[in-house]
Amino acid sequence: MTIDDHQLAAELATRAGVLLLQVRAELAEAEPQVRKDEGDRRAHELLVAALADARPDDAVLSEEGADDLARLDFDRVWIVDPLDGTREFGEIPRTDWAVHVALAVRGAPVVGAVALPGLDVTLHTGAAPVLPESWNGAPRVIASRTRPGPAAEAIAAAIDGEMVHMGSAGAKAMAVVRGECEIYAHTGGQYEWDNCAPAAVALAAGLHASRLDGSPLVYNNADTSLPDLLICRREFAEVSLDVVRKAGLV
Repeated sequence: MTIDDHQLAAELATRAGVLLLQVRAELAEAEPQVRKDEGDRRAHELLVAALADARPDDAVLSEEGADDLARLDFDRVWIVDPLDGTREFGEIPRTDWAVHVALAVRGAPVVGAVALPGLDVTLHTGAAPVLPESWNGAPRVIASRTRPGPAAEAIAAAIDGEMVHMGSAGAKAMAVVRGECEIYAHTGGQYEWDNCAPAAVALAAGLHASRLDGSPLVYNNADTSLPDLLICRREFAEVSLDVVRKAGLV
């Protein structure tokens, strides 16, 4: 029986996550770089082989693979990050790393799965997550633990928010989906594989997801750089975009 695209994304992200946990256990005593490199390689090989088998007529863009610009002629392109948050993956027992599997159809992020293997959770568009009730405390703005970025800092300051720090892009975006924070604003550089699956899941859950200038997220471009991102609860979208604009960050 052929499974649909949403199920396929969820199953593959989950399978890659299980494999990565195995790699982590096997190489627990190795240098972190060895662990990270092996995780990247093995998860990439699993995902590319599985997609070639299940969807041979589609194109694939993976962070760990050579980019074939023939994908630009395809309406359906799978965009995957076999290991999002390699730094965190290397730091046992951190859980803020992820696997991304997404399908862009004519540039739109319509299918996505984000596995959080360290938490034994996969969020995906086949069963759109239900947002928790609104948080009654100070709005929580999530940002990178190593480089928070001016957009997140400006928004937090403008709305008297609390800064929360976390690792991978997928983990941060899913923290908004899971109700652990309200706003994820990113500046400083990402690529399509960093945010296609998270954006798909966020949109399916009813969140706002856009570029920092408010324009839609469009995928399968010749230049895979997609450097800025806003994922947030809809009640914070307008004020966040306004703060970023007034701060001259777009």
